[in-house]
Amino acid sequence: MTTRSRSAGRWRMLRGILLALLALLLIAFAAGWWLLAGSRARLDGKYTLRGLSASVSISRDALGTVTIEGKNRSDISYALGYIHAQERYFAMDLMRRVAAGELSALVGPAALKLDLNHRRHRLRAVVEAAYAQLPAAQKLELDRYRDGVNAGLTDLRVRPWEYLLLGSKPQPWRSEDTSLVIAAMYLDLNGDGRNERELHIAQMRAVLPGPLVDLLLAPDPDWEAPLSGALSPAPVIPAADVFDLRQSAPVGSSASLAAALAPALDAPRPGSNNFAVAGTLTGTGAGLLANDMHLGLRVPNIWFRTRLRYPDPSAPNGLRDVNGVSLPGTPAVVVGSNGQIAWGFTNSYGDWLDWVRVLRDPADPGRYKVPEGWARIESHEEHIQVKGKPDTVLKVEDTRWGPIMGTDADGTPLALAWIAAQPRGYNLELMQLERMPDVASTLNLAPQLGMPPQNLLVADSAGHIGWTLAGNSIPLRNGFDPQLPSDWSQPGSGWQGWASPAQYPRVENPTDGRLWTANNRTVDGDALALLGDGGHDLGARAQQIRDDLHARAGFTPADLLDIQLDNRAVLLARWQQLLLQTLADTRDPALQQLRQLSTNWQGRAAVDSVDYRLVRAFRSKVSEAVLAPFVTQVKQRYSDFSWPGENSAEAAVWALIQTRPAQLLDPKYHDWQALLVDAAHQVVSELGQQPGGLAARTWGEHNPGEINHPLSAALPRWLGRFIDMPDQPLPGDNNMPRVAAPGFGASERFDVSPGHEAQGILEMPGGQSDNPLSPYFGAGHEDWVKGRPTPLLPGSAQHTLTLEPAAG
Repeated sequence: MTTRSRSAGRWRMLRGILLALLALLLIAFAAGWWLLAGSRARLDGKYTLRGLSASVSISRDALGTVTIEGKNRSDISYALGYIHAQERYFAMDLMRRVAAGELSALVGPAALKLDLNHRRHRLRAVVEAAYAQLPAAQKLELDRYRDGVNAGLTDLRVRPWEYLLLGSKPQPWRSEDTSLVIAAMYLDLNGDGRNERELHIAQMRAVLPGPLVDLLLAPDPDWEAPLSGALSPAPVIPAADVFDLRQSAPVGSSASLAAALAPALDAPRPGSNNFAVAGTLTGTGAGLLANDMHLGLRVPNIWFRTRLRYPDPSAPNGLRDVNGVSLPGTPAVVVGSNGQIAWGFTNSYGDWLDWVRVLRDPADPGRYKVPEGWARIESHEEHIQVKGKPDTVLKVEDTRWGPIMGTDADGTPLALAWIAAQPRGYNLELMQLERMPDVASTLNLAPQLGMPPQNLLVADSAGHIGWTLAGNSIPLRNGFDPQLPSDWSQPGSGWQGWASPAQYPRVENPTDGRLWTANNRTVDGDALALLGDGGHDLGARAQQIRDDLHARAGFTPADLLDIQLDNRAVLLARWQQLLLQTLADTRDPALQQLRQLSTNWQGRAAVDSVDYRLVRAFRSKVSEAVLAPFVTQVKQRYSDFSWPGENSAEAAVWALIQTRPAQLLDPKYHDWQALLVDAAHQVVSELGQQPGGLAARTWGEHNPGEINHPLSAALPRWLGRFIDMPDQPLPGDNNMPRVAAPGFGASERFDVSPGHEAQGILEMPGGQSDNPLSPYFGAGHEDWVKGRPTPLLPGSAQHTLTLEPAAG
């Protein structure tokens, strides 16, 4: 055989192997495509299902907005459950598992730490008790929704693709799982149910003098914008005889110190904006409402574009027509408009958790002191399933106030009292918003809602607007400081029942026709004492919204969207001036460049803004340097200390650098100017060494979208991109109306005048469907990125699905 013939033979063999491999790849690709396509939601056709009393029509427009039309609300709940399961079952499953501490059973040991923390609350037991005490009508609504969810899941040709990837099977939905979804929102909006903020405040007060802690945690009257009441007093600088850092050893920097300081530097927090204007300021005479809820962003989005239409004698023309967003896992429209009212929420940041000192009996540690004597600690063994591993057994010690979850500064065990552990905190009263006719009746309903306490803003078609707290669990406190762990074993101390509706603060039809909330303090005096301070926002965002509202004499939905998209850096304007003053006489070329790049101040968190990023970095470095010696002193006694979350240090830092007291300056600096110059050097060192130097450091480079599917991190990067949104730079930041951070921001932008929904706006990131082959995967996301208004009302139907009741 010649060399040529042997080479030809080898080539034919290699070609055969390559063709076989290609065929296998094509088969695998086709199989994967078939499975992925099989888990897409049904869009068209007619299907017969048990559980319906009459026919239901489900149509979708170009954005995937679902319009459900039925003969009664119970059939609507069934159909909504069906659609939620078909489009979003995996996301629903994640929410119930996160709340119940059951995530490890699905994804393995990576979720065990989270499960251990959440399982201590035994929230599944709480929601089972909550379901048992619901009125029969609400139980029926949950049962109908449950049946629809399970029908929708069963009706998929292939189980949702995420379960194929995980090698798992989805478990059926239960009626009480809807309350677990509400519990997941409690966790997200109440500091993950850990109340670390108050533990860290207690650590600060155990180490530092009271007047110094008062300064460090002081609210900032320069930025407050309450709806009613006075501004907070100006921060007070303690004298040298109270505290003097010159008597302390100089402190160094460390990674642990940087991590401990991070919460003081405006870390993203679950929150929102909502604002409203009265009918006297609109062209229609109806009120006008805006809402954008700031949460962690993911694929798909947490909300679901929804329109519900069903007969209702109390509705205009006898037809209830509700437009807004629903929360998959629940049958409710969370934010929306019904033609008579429009409503929206922001997190209130009231104080909904308290630490209770558990005084054990020295003779019998299984007992603890209570007002009437002694009670026995209840012990529960929680078995946490872990995929691929043996169960982890968690022992939970429970008291009448809550589970033992912490330790006070002196070592005393602490139980956590939390409103989410109360079965009363879960119901479906939120669904009644669909039927409210006006502002007054809506404000009256708010104290009945079983949900995390929120700022509720409402506008009606007659031009009225109003604000109050929504949520039925505002504790009445007595005999203790709610910011510190306290002894509730004395008669009359602790939580003494719940606020009555008459005690809820409310503002209705203000004389200037404008209302706003943005996680800031809204009230003062007795109302503030009732609600408490769970870490109110600095207030700069609320103040900017307030000022934007007062800058106009008339409004349309587009005008409110403009305010939601306002990325002006009002807070940083004074910091920009401080940076220029600090570097006015510098001869250092690098600092001269920093000053030059910061001089042409555009004052916006735009994606191409270099000046904004540099000034923001300077503020952060100054804040770190000012606060470092105090944080270090606390960490020397409590190694786990970090700055109390949701507590801006802006008031303290600005007061110190303006007054420059020698006794509160870190001894490593010979004067305050040296601290400021060193902070500028750090900005240059950290940002100037990167490719392109300082001039290339745009805000967009620092602020990518990172809106991803929960499973994409476990996939190769090229495959993860297939299920994520494009990673685009985003304008906006924390202390301005347009809130944006990597993986965080406005989960919707909603602007509507009730009765005029045709002019309403609803933007939403992340799309409507979780299936990459769905026409609604990522639908509307690009408009959200660009701030382009998309309509609230659905467009023409592209697909229509009809569900028919089975005979009998």
